[in-house]
Amino acid sequence: MNNLDYGIIGNCRSAALVSKQGSIDWCCLPQFDSPTVFGKLLDKEIGGSFGFVVDDSYTIKQSYIENTVILVTTFSNGLDIFEVRDFMPRYYKENGSYHSPPEFIRYIKHVAGKPSLKVIYDPKLEYAKGETSTYIKNDFVVSLTSNEAFDSLFLYTDFDKDAIVKGHDLTITSDHFFQVAYNEKLFTPNLKKAILEYERTKIYWLNWMERTPSYKRYNNYIARSAMTLKLLSYDRSGAILAAVTTSLPETIGEVRNWDYRFCWIRDASMVVKVISQLGHKNIAKRYLEFIINLITDKDEKLQIMYGINGEKELTEESLDHLSGYENSSPVRIGNAAYKQKQNDIYGILMDVIHQLLLNFNNDIENGEELWGITKGIVWVVSKHWQEPDKGIWEFRSEDQHFTFSKVLCWTAVDKAIKVAKMLGKTSKLARWQLLEEAIRQDIMEHAWSDSAQAFTQAYGVDDLDASVLLMESYGFIDAKHPKYVSTVKAIERELSNDGLLYRYKNKDDFGLPSSSFTICTFWFINSLYKIGEEQKAIKQFDKLLSYSNHLGLFSEDLDFKTKRLLGNFPQAYSHLALIETAINLSKITEEEKIRDILS
Repeated sequence: MNNLDYGIIGNCRSAALVSKQGSIDWCCLPQFDSPTVFGKLLDKEIGGSFGFVVDDSYTIKQSYIENTVILVTTFSNGLDIFEVRDFMPRYYKENGSYHSPPEFIRYIKHVAGKPSLKVIYDPKLEYAKGETSTYIKNDFVVSLTSNEAFDSLFLYTDFDKDAIVKGHDLTITSDHFFQVAYNEKLFTPNLKKAILEYERTKIYWLNWMERTPSYKRYNNYIARSAMTLKLLSYDRSGAILAAVTTSLPETIGEVRNWDYRFCWIRDASMVVKVISQLGHKNIAKRYLEFIINLITDKDEKLQIMYGINGEKELTEESLDHLSGYENSSPVRIGNAAYKQKQNDIYGILMDVIHQLLLNFNNDIENGEELWGITKGIVWVVSKHWQEPDKGIWEFRSEDQHFTFSKVLCWTAVDKAIKVAKMLGKTSKLARWQLLEEAIRQDIMEHAWSDSAQAFTQAYGVDDLDASVLLMESYGFIDAKHPKYVSTVKAIERELSNDGLLYRYKNKDDFGLPSSSFTICTFWFINSLYKIGEEQKAIKQFDKLLSYSNHLGLFSEDLDFKTKRLLGNFPQAYSHLALIETAINLSKITEEEKIRDILS
């Protein structure tokens, strides 16, 4: 069984995925949403990769250097050992800006003996649409394509360039480097400079992690997830990506393949809320600036998602020349869901604005713009909360009155009232409180089903939906409220499959899902903890963590039967929910654990 056994390296400008065997099978340059320069992940034959071939006597192991995103792949046959230390440079410059060029470095560290290997260097630019030609020059190897659009890529190395390009045998007796850059370097790189870039990048991440709290339980998972979320943030605009890949299928051989290299307001806001709780202000500040720049006009309607530079049109197209991951076609770029109407995004954005004012009250710039956005959000909600929408799961069929969307409309007004009080703005409070109560009454009256004994997916149906578990998280209902407890139990009965959750079971536009949306299982575990079933929550959480890949990373989905990772990778949604759940469960004291066992 193939799994998504990849590590991610990145520098908040772009990212690359490195396989368990040390092959770079996915990389887009110069930024996250650019065309691939290595895309083997989506086509084993023509996608392109950069890896190493050793004989069968070698074992290969992979791990991150602790508290960094530097990935170390170790090749050893007992006598001959070398490491590949992969990273994208990122560190502070003296002028206060970041050094994060569109490039990656592979620092080859000689450990012992005389390891022998071949290098596969096979870039395929522009999604491998046309032919990529590679030429050896004095200082570098350059790869070019001009069929669809002109593009180029530069490889610098202190190995013999001819041997690299032709795949000849190499023997390692000392340290070496590869530097793959989107732009031609003004000064020719060398090993000494590569090691300096390595040390500076390492220090940057160690410093970043030093500002992240430690937890008694699950700390390694929390730390790795926090760094992964950081890697999904795009420095230039403040946008946060849902994932770094496109078209990794939710189910092998089916068509649920989407491009996730965009900024969903919902996903990004949830990420910012979690990361700001860990004390990282800069991600939060930059994201708020991203939002402020999007809403330039008071009458601006929020889209559910944007390009990472704020693009509003994300036209979807298929790359039919690519066979897709495990032959799961089509491969899509762009995402037509940007046109959808989803009423929940206002509540989620309002929740993060409230959270940031709460955490960084004395340190938030743009207060006036945020107050303007707050008023605008309540105005939009007041006009549209009674309308149906596509819901959190982006159903491509008819609009419905989804419970989650209604709860988040309530959240928007609830958090706006709290923000107004914090800012001393009281003139609108009475009107907003009436609106808040009207939405609450509507939900309590129409979202509850007596026959299901639960809050259901939408008004007037008995179908259950994992998203309603968040009613408690957003403060709509108390965890111990009988109707909430009953909903958690009903969802466990109906949507749980061997400890993993369906988002929903009613057939959508593509039929019944055969994989579990990972975040839903985290939500469920969190709900178990909230209703007082701590021991059960810990047991399920430990089981779920065991399904991560060898580096503690999660994708979007898990196959119910095989537990293999599916969907785009690594997934912001999954990692933010992991952090949230892990922090909650790490609060459980030994006394509580004993009490729970005895009861």
